Amino acid sequence: MADLVQPHSDAPRSSGASRRQARKAFGNSSFHWCLALLGGAAALALVPLWAPMLLASWMAVAFRPLHTKLARKIGGRSGAASVVTVLLVAAALLPLLVVGLSLVGTTVSLAKQLQKSDGVGEAFQSLFASPSSGVTEGAFDLKHIGGLIQSHGLDAWHAASLIFGAASAAVVGVFVFIYGFHTCLVDGGRAYEWLIDHSPLERWQTERLAAAYEETGRGLLIGVGLTALLQGAVATVGYLLFGVPQALIFGLITALAALIPSIGTALVWVPLAIGLFVAGKTGVGAAVVGLGVVVSVADNFARPLLSRYAKLDLPAYLLFVAMLGGIVVFGAWGLLAGPLFVRLAIEALRLGRERKELGRSSDLLAS
Repeated sequence: MADLVQPHSDAPRSSGASRRQARKAFGNSSFHWCLALLGGAAALALVPLWAPMLLASWMAVAFRPLHTKLARKIGGRSGAASVVTVLLVAAALLPLLVVGLSLVGTTVSLAKQLQKSDGVGEAFQSLFASPSSGVTEGAFDLKHIGGLIQSHGLDAWHAASLIFGAASAAVVGVFVFIYGFHTCLVDGGRAYEWLIDHSPLERWQTERLAAAYEETGRGLLIGVGLTALLQGAVATVGYLLFGVPQALIFGLITALAALIPSIGTALVWVPLAIGLFVAGKTGVGAAVVGLGVVVSVADNFARPLLSRYAKLDLPAYLLFVAMLGGIVVFGAWGLLAGPLFVRLAIEALRLGRERKELGRSSDLLAS
């Protein structure tokens, strides 16, 4: 009789345990969904400004040794970070602003000349002609200006709106970069420890990915960026000495092209030399060819020298494809994002292989 009653007495207990397990599973699932939603919302809030934040963190890594030395002398991390930030703004951002404003004016004038040209030959003549120094007579005629406003007023308003929007975004980006750079110098160590403690990965895995992140930033800024800056500076000086028109514009484009491995500056000086030959400036074109060879060879000396301070563990071909693919997906900032994601993916694959090998070793020891 007792055997008949026992199953009925255990039934409520088993059903209560099942309900508790179901509630626990539901709670875990709800927490995971809530965590995913909050993480996605945070990512959406940060995505518009990811580029200056990324650049600020990498620049802080590059300037960390200088910040550490100054902190010992000054006696405070915040004060040293302020000094380094001011030095960075004075040394980089202000000259870039001045050069950028000058290039904008020159580019607008150059675009007007190209629009007026008729045919390829005349386009090259306009491109390599010396810019006019004076102002044409009647350029400030009020009737002429009034007619231009009436005929192109709407287009001018749209252009002004676009320029204002781009300028506002640039100002916000520069502010986020400067503030983020200072914050990373002061609180970068604490942020790193917080990330290690709260990461869902194991500590050694998070440290490896963080090291790959820093390696990519240091490699791109020092190993690739300084090399491109050096090549652009040499090319600009040569363009000015040889009397190449629009030397600043071509120098800036050469520095940007030097970011691309292998072919790099040849994307600029080869078409530039051809254009000079077509325009009838044979001597200047030959000088540009010689300069281009020197600039291209300088890459073979500068990159290995700088790689001692920062080396990116990516093959040249893969780095080239990652940069181009990053530009297609993320725009101009893809030059940074493409190599970063590829480098992190490679490191993640290595971590997966090492974890598998550790699992096999533990199974062999257990057997």
